[in-house]
Order: sequence, then C-alpha cells, then structure tokens
Amino acid sequence: MAKTTKKRRGPHPAAKAELNVPVRVGQTVEVEITGLNHEGAGVGRVEGYTLFVNGALAGERVLARVDHVKKNFGFAKLSEVVEESAHRFLPPCPLYDRCGGCSLQHLAYEEQLRHKQQIVRDNLRRIGGFLVEGEGAITVHPTLGMSEPWRYRNKAQVPIGEENGALVGGFYAEKSHSIIDMAECLIQHQASDEAVAVVKQAATKLNIAAYDEERGTGLLRHVVVKVGVKTGEVMVVLVTTEEMIPQRDQLVEAIRSRVAGVTSIVQNINPDKTNVIFGKKTVTLWGSDVIYDYIGPIKFAISARSFYQVNPAQTEVLYNKTLEYVGATGTETVIDAYCGIGTISLFLAQKSKHVYGVEIVPEAIADANRNAELNGVKNATFETGPAEVVIPAWKEQGIRPDVIVVDPPRKGCDEALLTTILEMKPERVVYVSCNPSTLARDLKVLAGMYEVKEVQPVDMFPHTGHVECVALMVRNCSQGINL
Repeated sequence: MAKTTKKRRGPHPAAKAELNVPVRVGQTVEVEITGLNHEGAGVGRVEGYTLFVNGALAGERVLARVDHVKKNFGFAKLSEVVEESAHRFLPPCPLYDRCGGCSLQHLAYEEQLRHKQQIVRDNLRRIGGFLVEGEGAITVHPTLGMSEPWRYRNKAQVPIGEENGALVGGFYAEKSHSIIDMAECLIQHQASDEAVAVVKQAATKLNIAAYDEERGTGLLRHVVVKVGVKTGEVMVVLVTTEEMIPQRDQLVEAIRSRVAGVTSIVQNINPDKTNVIFGKKTVTLWGSDVIYDYIGPIKFAISARSFYQVNPAQTEVLYNKTLEYVGATGTETVIDAYCGIGTISLFLAQKSKHVYGVEIVPEAIADANRNAELNGVKNATFETGPAEVVIPAWKEQGIRPDVIVVDPPRKGCDEALLTTILEMKPERVVYVSCNPSTLARDLKVLAGMYEVKEVQPVDMFPHTGHVECVALMVRNCSQGINL
C-alpha cells in the first residue's frame, strides 16, 4: 500500500519570512528617546521604526541591543547612555536592574509625577477624544505625590524558593519565575522585610522545604506580610501546599519572638499547580484572625485574604479628593459601585445622607458590613451582586442617587453598568481609576450626558509606571432630572 502524506496548509513554521523592519534581533543601534510609554520604557525610533527601551529616558541618546521585533514596533535592552537626561536618578536599590518591580526608579521623583500627569492627558486625548489643552478643555491637575516616596507598601507577597540548601525569598526577575533573593525592598514597609527574613531563617533551620513549581514538590510557597501602618500591627501569612507543617510550633514561636508587632500568624493552604497565591482554606495559627488599620478616621479590619489598599497614606489623599468631587453636604444619596470592603463607602458616609455599596464578591461585602459595624456607621447599606443588576433593583425600590461613584478594576466598568448610569441620570459621576486608558474609554461613553470637569492623578505607586486618578463628571443641564 502506497504511503500517503498529509498536505500541509500554509508555510512550514521554520520557513516564516523575516519581518521587513530596519533592525534585527541582536543588533546594537543608536536611538534618540523622545518619550516614555505607560510602563515607563523609553520610546525611540530607528528609521521610523518604534523601539521600546527599558531604562532609557526622554531626551537621551542611547545604544540599545534589539531583543524582539514585531511588524510595527520592537523591544531593545539598554546598553549605554550616550547623552544623559538631566532628570536621570541613581536608583538606591542594588537589585533595581534585575528585579523589574520599580520601572521608574532611575527617573527623578518630580519628573515621575509630571510623566504620570502626561500619561493621563495622553489617554484622554488619544482614546477618549477629549480636549485637554486650550479653552473648554478638561483640567488634568498635577499629580499628587508623596513627600517621602519610599517604604509605602503595607503588604508584601514574597515567593519562596531554595538555593544551596537555604530558603530564598524575593521578587521574580522581570518576565521570569526566577526568584531574586533580597534582604530588603525599598518600597516595602520595614516590618515586611523583617518578617520575611525571620521566616526564611527559621524555616531553613527547621528543614521546611520550599515549593518547587516545576516539580510540584515542597511545602512553603509564599510569605505574605500585612502591616497596619497606623496601628503597628503585623500579620504573617504562610502559604503552603498542605495543612501539616513539620515543627509548626517552633516556626510559630520563632515568628512570635522575633517579629516586632506581630499580632496574627495565619496559614493559607493552596495545593493547586497555579500562579494564584491563595488557596481556599485559611487557618489562624496564633493570635487574631485580623489586624486593624486606619484610613483617615475610618478603622478597617484586614484579614489574610481581604483586599486593602497597599498605600494607605495616598489612599487617604485619593479618597479625600473623591469626597470633594462627590460634593456631599449631608443630604445626598450616593451609590458606590465596585465597593469592595467598603473603603470608599465608609469615607463617603461621613458627609452623605446614605451610601449604598454594591460588590460582586460575597466575602468583600461581609468585610464591608463588619467595617461599618466597627466604625458605628448606620447610614451605609451593602449588597452582593453585579452593579448593573443591583442598581436597577434599587431604583425599583425608590432609591434615587444624587451621585454614583465607580472604582472598577483595571479592565474598567462593565458596559451594562455604564448604560445603567445613563439610565439613572445622577447629578454627578465620580470615577476612581487605576488605569487611565479604560478611564478615557468609559468617560467617552458617558460624555454625551455628562461633562468631564476635571481629573486628579494621584501617585499611589511611586517608582512604578502605575497612576491612579479620580475624575469628576457633572450632568449636562439639558439632560433633565433622574427619574
């Protein structure tokens, strides 16, 4: 019987044609850097072809080695700065060029703030189609930064590995799962560094094995540390592959005796082969189930898995601006979509008649109710479910919001929620955003009924490319009242 071969459709993978671009992988090129992208990489061009160069700054001329090319743009690694920007800053972190966590440490802080303001302006113009300069333009205020932009993070999530018989812990090298062992991280609270060091040393001494994600073996996956910045309370969470920890009591005692301020030691069990940090089961090994902290006058209970803003100082700045934009005088009804554990809701309840918070995660609503009770707040109601379902149901019950506040995840608002807002016609919409591009997209949807008055960027994550902002929208007079 004659042997037949299956016909291959399209070119053989190995025969893929080279891209018709002016650079090639491995080539070192000279690049004039004209700006920074939203992730903090330098943007330059070679014969009209765009190259992104990590570590390069606007106004610099650099030599860069091409790593990767696509049809319209490529990526290159900085080799040498030929002409240096006046705003270049010597990064104080010795692991800066290996870690990848702080993409802007090499840029002077005042320039970081100007860059983040420009990122917001560019997105509003390019994606939203808004006017940001000249008469009738949206006001994008200068970014509100920190007087001391270091040691601001109150939560560390540190993967644990093993090298030469000792446990190591740090952050992953950029675009890899290779752990860089570190003694300290300059954007983490010192208590986090101390707690991680104690766990690494004690677990090594007690022969507790680190998890190996390639083999699926070992016990200790992550050490998570949460710090109540105003209370000084510390929670240490041990994320393990199974519940049984060899010599658990000795490990707990080492943490208790050597970590200053520790009031809670918790174990989370995650047996799955996944890059998700937490598993479903959590047990308290010693102390309290929660620690406490304050944002302004509001007290919050923080559990091992509950979401809490990682920079409470700047969160207070952000929420005060939100409260200002809401314009609360004590007579307003406010709906807080994506309310989470009630952080914004409880802030707004200080000066509003009543706040209604909705969130799709049941555990978050449980935390929100607990935090309301903790603060004696009686004028806040929380409900579980999709905002675009719950809010219309509230409307049927006769609830008419004067203001709707949204604080969505990076992907922005659900389209159905934007439609719901347009149907509800509140006087104001206040949009708290962690992603300027989806902010611009969503504001564009609402712009037919609402005028974007102003946007305030806030630097929640110094030395990184991230920027949060809050936008005020006021309903056009011609749109009538809410029904």
